Amino acid sequence: MSATDRGDHREDGEAEDLLLELRDLPIQDETSWRLRDRLVRLYRPTVAREASRFRNRGVDHEELCQVAYLGLMKAISGFDPSYNKRFLSYLLPTVSGEIKRHFRDSVWAVHAPRSVRDRRAELNRFVGEFTRIHARAPRQSEIGAHFGLDSQATGELLNASESYSAASIDTPRSMDGEGAEEPLSNGLGSIDHELDSVVDKQALRASLAELSERQQRVVVLSFFSEMAQTQIAEQLGCSQMQVSRVLRGTLDQLRSQLLGEGEEE
Repeated sequence: MSATDRGDHREDGEAEDLLLELRDLPIQDETSWRLRDRLVRLYRPTVAREASRFRNRGVDHEELCQVAYLGLMKAISGFDPSYNKRFLSYLLPTVSGEIKRHFRDSVWAVHAPRSVRDRRAELNRFVGEFTRIHARAPRQSEIGAHFGLDSQATGELLNASESYSAASIDTPRSMDGEGAEEPLSNGLGSIDHELDSVVDKQALRASLAELSERQQRVVVLSFFSEMAQTQIAEQLGCSQMQVSRVLRGTLDQLRSQLLGEGEEE
């Protein structure tokens, strides 16, 4: 017998004496609270070991311990010493059940129906067993046949099961050129505010192509080179007033063509 087993037997012997004394006391009695506190301190290491079995599954270890201690309190309240069973045999399933219930009900990245949450563990067991036997993952139809579901319900089950956990956008996904880790957020798309203007830009491109060479040059110098009208006039060898008339006439022409195309559509 290991040292841990011997310690558990000693804990059980003391725990059963405490639980016998606790059974006949009102819950608000001061002695009742003292006995419960003694039981909690007695089984704290055991409960912490049980919580450690569920580490690295997406829940903080401290949170797991808190859930496990809740299971300990439920076990203390629910154990009946008259059954002549070891308290430990009642405690461990109660604590592990509380932790599993916490995973099932509270750790999903998005809300999923209760039926899906209940089936996720069975789904994982079936996929693991099927893969071991057939050396491949099961097809959706084979999963549906196992659960007695049609194609749509099977797809919903698989999609919802994938929602159990989600990676933070700060999770490193790769290394950049300088050897630094890049977070997942670097690969996320963003809203392209220019998208709504694509159609207008394409229509404008066609209209610009129909302008005379002189008109095109005025537009380019004015809107792309951002030159003043006096500078454009020097470039073209004309007056600023002429540049102004050409530019105004060109813009009216473009506006008319674009509006005409919109009305035709």
